[in-house]
Amino acid sequence: MQQLLWLFFAYSFLGWAMEVVLKYFQYGRWINRGFLVGPYCPIYGTGAVIVTVAGALLEPVDTSYGTSFLLSFFLCGALEYMTSYVLEKRFYARWWDYSQKPMNLHGRVWIGNLILFGIGGVCIEKAANPVLLLLFARGDRRQMALFLGALAALFLADVLVSYFVMHLLKEGVEKSMADKSEEIAAEVRYLLENRSALHKRILDAYPELTFRTDRVKARIARIRKEGEHIRRLAEEKVEDLEERARTGREMASKNLVTTRGLQREIIEKQEALIDLLRTEDGDRKAIEQLEEAISADKALLESREFYKRLP
Repeated sequence: MQQLLWLFFAYSFLGWAMEVVLKYFQYGRWINRGFLVGPYCPIYGTGAVIVTVAGALLEPVDTSYGTSFLLSFFLCGALEYMTSYVLEKRFYARWWDYSQKPMNLHGRVWIGNLILFGIGGVCIEKAANPVLLLLFARGDRRQMALFLGALAALFLADVLVSYFVMHLLKEGVEKSMADKSEEIAAEVRYLLENRSALHKRILDAYPELTFRTDRVKARIARIRKEGEHIRRLAEEKVEDLEERARTGREMASKNLVTTRGLQREIIEKQEALIDLLRTEDGDRKAIEQLEEAISADKALLESREFYKRLP
């Protein structure tokens, strides 16, 4: 048990250090990354412990690199997905969003990270664990027990403090009447403006933090529903025009091409609008312009004037 606790804190610290360095290159400043105040990211420690335990259970059967990779790929992917899901349900916020990444699942995990998890799991089992466990074995058992006990106490205190900080943030989100993530973020920042550094830290640590209240989700759902309606409407018109085109009418052929082009433009604008609504720093003017353009295109598609304008 002490060995697992040792590995948990070691990998939590290493994961935190990696996050800090990576975000320095991204934002050009040092950021204390992590949900907690201390220098550790428990999701990394938890993932490492899960991979270690799973690998030990499978050791009598298979110890290959491929098995280690697949274990980490799926177990750490499931951990990241569930962590994102629970945090969003509990605090109405997303700490990360991979919606724009290829082969993602609900924006919570994506193939790039899963591959890195697999590689990381192999490194943990085959290289890092032996070194860390050797260091643990060389230490005085009593001193290591005291050290780990002190770390555990500090960690639990940190969890409690961070929970109350997040509870205040959650209250701010719940009271917001906005239906855009960036507007909610502005209200929350104003709420925390005169609070302690502990309260401000969470927003500084996650500049890309997005908020997903029921109102935001409902607005995105409405846009998607409208997009589906437009897609169906355009498909119906396309089918009609295809039928007419088959009779050899030149005008119908031109209409068919133009209808498809307009449909494609509307769908692209809908997707761009959803992307802007998801981000905290979405340009409000750009959002309004997109909404106006979509409404105009939709009205044109539904009206008979559309056909009169065609050459």
